[in-house]
Amino acid sequence: MTETTHGTDPRTTGTLDEALERLHSFGPERDGWLSNHAPMAVEALVRNGQAATVHRWLDHYREKLEDMPDRFAEVTPANWQEALGDPRRIADWAAYFERETTGRPWRDVLAEWWPRLLPGIAGGATHPVIRVGHSVRTLLTAEESGPRVRELAHALGYWAARHQPLPAPAPLAPVRAAGAALDAVPRVPAQTGGIQARLAGITAFPQWRGAAATDPDEARAGLEELVEAAVHRYARYGHGAPVMLVHTATAPNAVLRTLPALPRELWAPSAAAAWTASAAVTAAYSPAEAAVLPAGYGASLTADEVFARAAAHGDDHTIKFADTALDVGGAPALAAALRAVELNPPVL
Repeated sequence: MTETTHGTDPRTTGTLDEALERLHSFGPERDGWLSNHAPMAVEALVRNGQAATVHRWLDHYREKLEDMPDRFAEVTPANWQEALGDPRRIADWAAYFERETTGRPWRDVLAEWWPRLLPGIAGGATHPVIRVGHSVRTLLTAEESGPRVRELAHALGYWAARHQPLPAPAPLAPVRAAGAALDAVPRVPAQTGGIQARLAGITAFPQWRGAAATDPDEARAGLEELVEAAVHRYARYGHGAPVMLVHTATAPNAVLRTLPALPRELWAPSAAAAWTASAAVTAAYSPAEAAVLPAGYGASLTADEVFARAAAHGDDHTIKFADTALDVGGAPALAAALRAVELNPPVL
């Protein structure tokens, strides 16, 4: 996999901090459950050389934002377990992690809470872990700042409030390759309704080799393979649910981005959880038939050109998927990003 480095340019760091400061008075959701994608999208825009577009994009997105909800009851080290997975406590969890990351190094807080939160990776339609991944990437590759650490606190708080473990699916036959494993995921019988209803219909997953890895380096390699396979698969299957199916790639990539900040003993369980998230979204939304794309689809475009199209298109999911596709790199990944631009309605 490749890795973009635009976000380390000192000329763009102020833009990201300004954007995050604009966003931190708002909650992580709107209309009761839809996610606020702005912190993730602006990080991706800055990272990929589109910092000049950030404030215009935020001005347009502003109408979708809602204020942080009222506090419900304080989360403490003594009562956090009863507050886990309670969306009424979104503001309480954000405040808790703001306190934690103010008093301790953010890496220590992340290492403590990652294994607690990981079983609920599907919560919030995987948006909380994706937000954590964007935040950690910035903290690992650019200068730390107050708004960036606060963004991690809000991301962890969102995950804690929307924490949702999935029932353990029955194991199907083992599959070695990640792409073949995704192809072997059974679709839920009822391809209707929201994600909660669809996830409830999951009964079994194939046993993908990468999810069973115990060596940290093998787990990381398997996770890279999974992200690449999910990105490539979107080009052929994204038409089934163009918005939701981006998460088959962006969720495991968020985990991959976070690994360098975690103790190595957490890498293998992280890869297993990432497989669960990707497979769950695949089961819930993947169409029965693949699309056939023209030969050489998107081959004439560079990575910068593809991301510029995603930025001009303006859809938050499209921007984040293009960002992940650029991490993967190569013509098939760029074709998948271009496919997302075409499938999702433009918003700018």
